[in-house]
Amino acid sequence: MALTEKSKNMTPDTSQEKDFQNIIGNLLRYGVWTALSVAALGGIVYLLHHGQEIEDYSVFIEKDKNIFEVIATIYQGLIQGKGDSIIFSGIILLFLTPVFRVLLSLFSFLLEKDYLYVVITAIVIGIIILSISFGFSH
Repeated sequence: MALTEKSKNMTPDTSQEKDFQNIIGNLLRYGVWTALSVAALGGIVYLLHHGQEIEDYSVFIEKDKNIFEVIATIYQGLIQGKGDSIIFSGIILLFLTPVFRVLLSLFSFLLEKDYLYVVITAIVIGIIILSISFGFSH
């Protein structure tokens, strides 16, 4: 009897954990598909407007910008319907998909009251924020 009572008590936690794992899996799956769709749409728009142009690769101009300038430029391009900005927004969505997974994991660990993993996940989030904020191209 004690064994069945114990297994009944473990079922809700395991069920909640499986639900959270399904949510995280779906986040990754649909995040990648959404990013791919946005980038593909941007590629189509870009080719419709610039498909006949010949690109000159003999000159390379390095454009060092921080992430906030890049996002502002992409946002302005999205408002104007530029294909390259739509492609870049798809790339940013692809980048943000695992970041959202880490944030969702933090929330999951908080619900499970697993504070060691909360601290580890918070450190990972801190590293991501620092690398985005102070990242350099060189």
